[in-house]
Amino acid sequence: MFQENCAGRCLALGRGALLVWVMLAGAAAGAADKDWPVYLGDKARSHYSSLHQISTRNVGGLQVAWTYHSGDARSDNLSQIQCNPLIIDGVVYGTTAQLKLVALQATTGKELWRYDPFAGSAAGGAVGINRGVVYWAEGRDRRILFSADHFLYAVDAATGRPVRSFGQEGHVDLKDDLGRDVSKLYVVETTPSIVYQNLIFLPLRVGEGPAPAAPGHIRAYDIRTGKMVWIFHTIPWPGEFGADTWPPDAWTYVGGANCWAGMALDEARGVLYAPTGSASFDFWGGNRIGQDLFANCLLALDARTGRRLWHYQCVHHDLWDRDLPAPPNLVTLQRDGHKVDAITQTTKSGHVFVFNRDTGEPLFPVREIQVPPSDLEGEAAWPTQPLPLKPTPFARQLFTYDQITDRSPEAHRAVLDRFARLRPHVPFAPPSTQGTIIFPGFDGGGEWGGAATTPDGMLYVNANEMAWILTMVQMRPGTNSPTARGEQMFAQICAACHGPERKGNKAQNVPSLVDIGKRMSKPDILRLLQTGRGMMPSFGFLSEAQKKLVVDFTCDVNPPSDALTPRGEVTGDEVLGGIPYSITGYNRWFDTNGYPAVKPPWGTLNALDLNTGEWRWHVTLGEDPALTARGVPPTGLENYGGPLATAGGLVFIGASKDEMFRAFDRRTGKVLWQTKLPAGGYATPATYMADGRQYVVIACGGGKMGTKSGDSYVAFALPGPK
Repeated sequence: MFQENCAGRCLALGRGALLVWVMLAGAAAGAADKDWPVYLGDKARSHYSSLHQISTRNVGGLQVAWTYHSGDARSDNLSQIQCNPLIIDGVVYGTTAQLKLVALQATTGKELWRYDPFAGSAAGGAVGINRGVVYWAEGRDRRILFSADHFLYAVDAATGRPVRSFGQEGHVDLKDDLGRDVSKLYVVETTPSIVYQNLIFLPLRVGEGPAPAAPGHIRAYDIRTGKMVWIFHTIPWPGEFGADTWPPDAWTYVGGANCWAGMALDEARGVLYAPTGSASFDFWGGNRIGQDLFANCLLALDARTGRRLWHYQCVHHDLWDRDLPAPPNLVTLQRDGHKVDAITQTTKSGHVFVFNRDTGEPLFPVREIQVPPSDLEGEAAWPTQPLPLKPTPFARQLFTYDQITDRSPEAHRAVLDRFARLRPHVPFAPPSTQGTIIFPGFDGGGEWGGAATTPDGMLYVNANEMAWILTMVQMRPGTNSPTARGEQMFAQICAACHGPERKGNKAQNVPSLVDIGKRMSKPDILRLLQTGRGMMPSFGFLSEAQKKLVVDFTCDVNPPSDALTPRGEVTGDEVLGGIPYSITGYNRWFDTNGYPAVKPPWGTLNALDLNTGEWRWHVTLGEDPALTARGVPPTGLENYGGPLATAGGLVFIGASKDEMFRAFDRRTGKVLWQTKLPAGGYATPATYMADGRQYVVIACGGGKMGTKSGDSYVAFALPGPK
């Protein structure tokens, strides 16, 4: 009966949907060997495939097999595609530049169906981030689950239609079930969930302050019904373990401590491993004095109940936005002649933590080092931080005078002038109003692309080596003029992204607000503040009067004020939530010509033997054509997206700002093949076998670091039969 009804629905939708249904109905055992059925390849998050048709011997013959265009890239270059697609039984499942879910034929790239979660809404599409989707099957019930905005959707894998029995008519609101009212706060899921039996575990991205933020509690939902089964409080409630590491009532107001990067799962043990980020506000913690468990932790939870098994905190009382940025990797290592099940965690600071998977005990030495105190009002930095002694870091740790760029005398002088005015750089130097160097930067070291691991205990990870500058701005009560109050509100909720001068941040894909009043009406801006859009969170928690102050200031309705004092303070009567500081923005440090302030390398790919803790090789990742033309050796470039390792002896990676896609020899780090993509491949590639042919596919959405946006997936393969 179900088969007849399903086939009937597919015929009603068209031949594409029928083809998907036929493919799924013919699913065979052992599909994982030829498919890419889970985000990053498997629930161990290995980024690894046992396929080897494409190998070190023939990779030079790769060519484009098909290209798919979704047609919804934004012309303003604000859209991206970071999706690591799934490939199951001849069908590719992924998301587009405006967060539509699509199913494609794996051998041709032909679109089979499309689901638009925003169809019929006023938004008419979205600019946001989605890094992948989830597949679940039970009998003939086969679903794709993915997130857009603050909803988790369940869609029939054969037809592209919502599964109405899931949640509320096919979706779950991520803002529900968090233990407090977060309806007016920013809550989304950018990294796909993970499934254990009938449970689906939800990563969350929430606000980072200084505006109010939602808590990042970890929740399990019944994948059939969309009902919550359990919750683990990452900001413990009274009486729970870890509550004494916060102020007594912190659980009622502190946000963050969320797992946004994604999780790993040991199905045999029934253990969920979740890395968490910092508590909000990222850069001042005077209202969360203490160690702040379970922020910045790797958590091991009983997948069935959510009970904590062990935890390890990689940063105490985080003041640097040092979230654990990627899913951990489950590996089996050789130690003293014995096999040890382990788990690794890469970090933004460029370290690799390696733990016993059962106990959480570090497998290499970790030392607590003394770090500098903070001089910000009300702050109390934690006096020590854990530092792995082995493996050594995969990114430089100090920005000293000898690391200042020597690209040209002019560039050197400009960077040196600012260097002299900033606080001297040391690891874990606390935020300051003078300016603090963050190196590696806010985006690593390691980033959300994570690491690939192989059965022989090797780990491959790409890194950024970019300096950023963090400058705090103090909020003080002062004049009650509308301009001063509006400027103060802007400094707290807008300046971190758009900058204090409203010029935006091209490298971060943040548009300029200069003359915004000429491009948008005030009612439209007010609505945008209320709802948010894409990467811009909602500021619905503001009163109507506060929103009007922000809009009037942004649109230059009132004349400039003296609210920004020479001491770097902003005066006014609109200090949000008692947070006395904001920041001037997430500012990469460039020289006068837009190149990094630090000497190369600026981007690297690195190979680590996890059995010994020794690095096998480090190579640059990415090349600037203008510098190459001048005879400068490859510098490496800033990069986003992770590696794919295969049994063919290869590491595939896009990620770099030069929009190239490369294959490296796993053994030596030598580039064996490279090609230019239609837009930046800021995503992790996937590989699969279809009709006897191995493909490697990558999303080409661009749109980061000031590069153009794209709308394509490109699949590569060796030449097929003529």
